[in-house]
Amino acid sequence: MSDRLKVTMLGEFKLEKDSSVLSDSNNRMKKVWLLLAYLIYSRNSHTTQDHYIALLRDAGDHEIDDPSGRLKALFYRARNMLNQLDESAGHQWIIRKDGQYTWNPDLEMSLDIDDFERINKEAEKETDPDRKLSLQLQAFHLYQGDFLPKLSMEPWVMPISVYYHQMYLNLTFQILTALESDAQYDRVISVAERALVIEPYSEELYQFLMKAQLASGDRTGLQANYEKMSELLFSAFGVMPSEESRKIYRDSLRETNDTALHITSVRDNLQETTGIHGAMYCEYDFFRFLYQVQSRSIVRSGNTIHIALFSLHGRNEKELARRSLDNAMDNLQEILINQLRQGDVITKCSISQLLIMLPQANFENSLSVCDRLVKAFYRKYPHSPVEIRCSVHPLEPAAPSSLHPVT
Repeated sequence: MSDRLKVTMLGEFKLEKDSSVLSDSNNRMKKVWLLLAYLIYSRNSHTTQDHYIALLRDAGDHEIDDPSGRLKALFYRARNMLNQLDESAGHQWIIRKDGQYTWNPDLEMSLDIDDFERINKEAEKETDPDRKLSLQLQAFHLYQGDFLPKLSMEPWVMPISVYYHQMYLNLTFQILTALESDAQYDRVISVAERALVIEPYSEELYQFLMKAQLASGDRTGLQANYEKMSELLFSAFGVMPSEESRKIYRDSLRETNDTALHITSVRDNLQETTGIHGAMYCEYDFFRFLYQVQSRSIVRSGNTIHIALFSLHGRNEKELARRSLDNAMDNLQEILINQLRQGDVITKCSISQLLIMLPQANFENSLSVCDRLVKAFYRKYPHSPVEIRCSVHPLEPAAPSSLHPVT
């Protein structure tokens, strides 16, 4: 056995020796891999036979016959599997010490979680900024994913996985802050995109990414990432992007020009580029802006504007499956867009609610519109499991300011 053993536990569980590789990604022997993972991770502690039996016991195994025999069989299978790396590895790497099975403490090996933690601690102590960043990036690239992902539901794995995941996030934000302060935007984008693969619901990571894209002039990429982030946050948690994220997005919409523009060019730029059909759908942030504009305008105009909220529930108070809810929301949104007027506006304000703005519609007309839309939905989807509830309220005029406008 010439080259030392290399063990990976971040992103996948893998053992490499010379040119041979064992990985849990293509092996279904979960109990053997669980035993092997615990052996290696706890190699510096004393583990009794009873502890191994409890560790490997399934929920329904309380009355299992001969647990010691079953444990012995699992160690036998683990040793045979290790022999695929070297013909004598099984008995040299898994040994018996003081009557207990243990991982050979004298075996030379590298373990990625040890390297990740060691390099991260070195970086924390480093005072030279360039050297510190170099160490942090080294640790960052070692983290290929969460700890033992195929065993992530095992009770002993969960807290360890959270520990390393949080260490990785703290490290990542330190790297991004350093790169951003040095205006290394291409590297910010690269690090943030890689981190989002592991932590896809982090709005803070998206903010670093979008700010770097804005600084480097990639407005199209920024806007695509904002829409992706909005959909993820809304779909998973029913929340909208924060004000900081919305500000970054708004900044990306402000196009700058080196030369003065003619009013016809400005008008052409403001017009919709696709054919107008049905009501306008927009993100909640823009709906809120339009609401505030209308709220100001009706102070003087006296026009009547109403908003209507469509809420989806399970029939007979039954809980809706998420897939059924998503399908119903998409179907209702399509009906609203197609059947409302071109001047009406629609947005999604939660995972189960759509909001519409109805200019030039009084209360009775607004109720009639909602009733028509609900009936149209059930005509098209008579077997839908959802119950649609609708409420209508007038748009409130903006509160008057104590300052008088210049006229």
